[in-house]
Amino acid sequence: MFSLSNILKINAISSGLTGLQLVIFSNFAAGLFAVDTQVPFRITGIFLIVFALFVIHQAYQKPISPKQVAYIIWIDRLWVLASVLSVPLLYNTISVTGLVFIVAIAAWVALMAYAQNYKLIRL
Repeated sequence: MFSLSNILKINAISSGLTGLQLVIFSNFAAGLFAVDTQVPFRITGIFLIVFALFVIHQAYQKPISPKQVAYIIWIDRLWVLASVLSVPLLYNTISVTGLVFIVAIAAWVALMAYAQNYKLIRL
């Protein structure tokens, strides 16, 4: 089974890579979402890179701080909540592909939050 440290590393890697892709390929992302502006993708990408750096730092702490992991879990939960709320709000303004990406990423983040929480309560 995965350790809490490894789950945090997976979260950091997936968040960091997604963030880098959003920053580097913001024009492509805007096209996928059928919107004219790249700014939200760049801002989200920068946030994800910073978040990933925080998470990877926590993954290598000895011992891992339960308080810091709880913050990470809450950030993940807020991401999922924001995603769920954004789907009906953006339904008529972005592409179906964009909506699918939002839901798929929210599902992945929810899985990360669940796995981190599961391991945290067993520390």
